Amino acid sequence: MSVAIDIRNVSKHFGHKVAVNNVSFMVQEGHCYGLIGPNGAGKTTTFSMMCGFLHPSAGEIRILGADPSVPGALKGKVGVLPQDAVLPPNWKVGELLAHWARLSELSNPDDASRQALERVGLPETWSVAAGAMSHGMAKRVAMAQAIMGAPPVILLDEPTAGLDPKIAASVRTLIRELKGKHTVVVSSHNLQELEELCDATALLDKGNLVTAASMADMTGTQGEFRVLLASGEVPLEVLRTLKGCREARLESPTLLVVHFDSTVSAPEDIITQTVALLAQRGVKLLGVTRGQRLEERVLKLT
Repeated sequence: MSVAIDIRNVSKHFGHKVAVNNVSFMVQEGHCYGLIGPNGAGKTTTFSMMCGFLHPSAGEIRILGADPSVPGALKGKVGVLPQDAVLPPNWKVGELLAHWARLSELSNPDDASRQALERVGLPETWSVAAGAMSHGMAKRVAMAQAIMGAPPVILLDEPTAGLDPKIAASVRTLIRELKGKHTVVVSSHNLQELEELCDATALLDKGNLVTAASMADMTGTQGEFRVLLASGEVPLEVLRTLKGCREARLESPTLLVVHFDSTVSAPEDIITQTVALLAQRGVKLLGVTRGQRLEERVLKLT
């Protein structure tokens, strides 16, 4: 699999303030990649440099081999949904999208615009003034602009922020449809959403890269599972003798955490053996989950 986005030793300074400090990570072609971190972490600055809105103070960025700091280099390659994108209120949606399509030099602006509106579920807004739409509808029109013409790389900044649950779910469905066919980068504070959507992620904090890893590695799904206990005495020493078990511990009276080596024992095998052993010993269970939530992992690292 080839690299779609390559960020190497990138820093960005605003006067004496260091917003991004020597950050490096790569995004594989076809992946959905998350940019995460608390406020002030450098996410928006990194995102803006990827879009070409800002230029790095040091280091280099390449998107499909193109340098975003070169005017026009990303045309036809990258679609962008900025955070809190504001549409010109007096333009009709169809006219606005068609205008953007012409700026992007798409061969049939009207067709490209209508297809994009279909993808976001808003074909009926073609003749509606942008200023007359709700926040959720305007967000989806901005999303239509980002995917119009099927660019190979799509950059989305807080794509579901402020949307009601139903509309947010439809946007997540669209992102799932895009991944694999496109490389998608999502910058968001919604960690549950990123855990659900992303193949890999970069965690930033105070301008520094804390870690860049696959989502499976971030959440430990390939090396850890948790058992929620109702009652009974857990035979920890016996559990530790199971094939592939690296460690078994009680994190609390009702939570058993098991770390395992997936090269020795497949996850489904050791989970099944553990549950069977607990049942034999009379331990009652409430549930089993792979790994830990992304939110837990981020809180430990930042």
